[in-house]
Amino acid sequence: MDINTLRSIVTVISFIVFIGIMVWAWSSRNAASFDEAARLPFEQD
Repeated sequence: MDINTLRSIVTVISFIVFIGIMVWAWSSRNAASFDEAARLPFEQD
């Protein structure tokens, strides 16, 4: 296995992880908690 094959594997794995994070972030299951977190700076004590 040469360095270029290793670089290709790391690139593909990184892309798959990126897509997984995007799917997780855009899932409707997490929308409520993200909306709550987005409102935190505007809430007053």
